Amino acid sequence: MNSIHTLLELRTAVTEARQAGQRIALVPTMGNLHAGHIALIKQAVAQADFVVASIFVNPLQFGPNEDLDSYPRTLAADQAQLLEAGCSLLFAPNAQEMYPNGMAEHTTVSVPGVSAGLCGGSRPGHFDGVATVVCKLLNMVQPDMALFGEKDFQQLAVIRKMVADLSIPVDIIGVPIVRDHDGLALSSRNGYLNAQQRASAPVLQQCMQAVKAQIKNGRDDYAALFAEFAQNLQDAGLRLDYVELRDAQNLQPVTAHSRQLVLLSAAYLGDTRLIDNIIFDL
Repeated sequence: MNSIHTLLELRTAVTEARQAGQRIALVPTMGNLHAGHIALIKQAVAQADFVVASIFVNPLQFGPNEDLDSYPRTLAADQAQLLEAGCSLLFAPNAQEMYPNGMAEHTTVSVPGVSAGLCGGSRPGHFDGVATVVCKLLNMVQPDMALFGEKDFQQLAVIRKMVADLSIPVDIIGVPIVRDHDGLALSSRNGYLNAQQRASAPVLQQCMQAVKAQIKNGRDDYAALFAEFAQNLQDAGLRLDYVELRDAQNLQPVTAHSRQLVLLSAAYLGDTRLIDNIIFDL
């Protein structure tokens, strides 16, 4: 596996793969890789001939009081994991390579509708940063497919809409959440948790499963149900950011015609923000 850092190197390598008739996949990441990222790489390896992983901690998607400076950067360990998983090429640019004229005057991509509320409500401007960097990476690599984890369900919906609206010729593939042994969704930010917090973190998924069970049993007084959910989290030491039930097909509010739902939630455990979702049929 080659590791490169410039757009010129990237386009040279991708052009060679394309001229050789290879099917190309892209897996964008911010590094500090875990088993969830590696699941994306392995699925890409199974479906494509030439797999490009990117590692870029994108400053455009971080708010002013978020963890841009402290976000873990573990390039050497990431390279070893990617090599073992069968990745073909690692593209690890710096901010100057991605935003050569700075970010203040950089063109941004805004995806209306699906960016609103949920994580978009808690992190204003976040999805503009995500959409912009993913759009850039898709244009840089021009892959046949790009793979994203379903843990960031709203992000996946934003990217799918962006690709459809802008007629970008790429297949967007969602890969199911990878969880730890106790049900906690894997995340690079889980490393911020101390031992006591890590022991409490699975409560988010446990409480979400309880809500799902009640909904499937016919309960539809969502305001009361979600108030109980928030209280249960609080009793376990978590602070609710949001919890919502949406149509899994379009992330719109649930209607009488909705058949597949997604329960989405985010909560704080200390200073660490956890997100999770459960997709289920009525």
